[in-house]
Amino acid sequence: MKKAAIAVLALVMVMVSGTLVFAAEQAAGKGGDYGKIIFFACTVIAAGLAMGLGTIGTGVGMGHGLSGATNAVGRNPEAQGKILLTMMVGLAMIESLAIYALVIALVLLYANPLIKFLG
Repeated sequence: MKKAAIAVLALVMVMVSGTLVFAAEQAAGKGGDYGKIIFFACTVIAAGLAMGLGTIGTGVGMGHGLSGATNAVGRNPEAQGKILLTMMVGLAMIESLAIYALVIALVLLYANPLIKFLG
């Protein structure tokens, strides 16, 4: 299973890098710079990965939290109010992590601090 996951990841990386090279070649033919084009393409990929991995992690965390809360209410229905309050606070904290991932993706796309090093 682990070897299959590595093989799929390698295949995706090859496909993505090929797309970047052809896009850079096409844009450079119109007067663009290869370095800048590849930098911005990698920035878009990094922003997508930040959002994807950030939301996968928060989704798994929310699922575990909701599962624990429903199990607790099933075992002790009288404590539903306290469990619900604690669950809501926990879900809000978990959701803030997804918002941080969104902020990182937006910084990469629109206010990238590394642009000044491109020249």
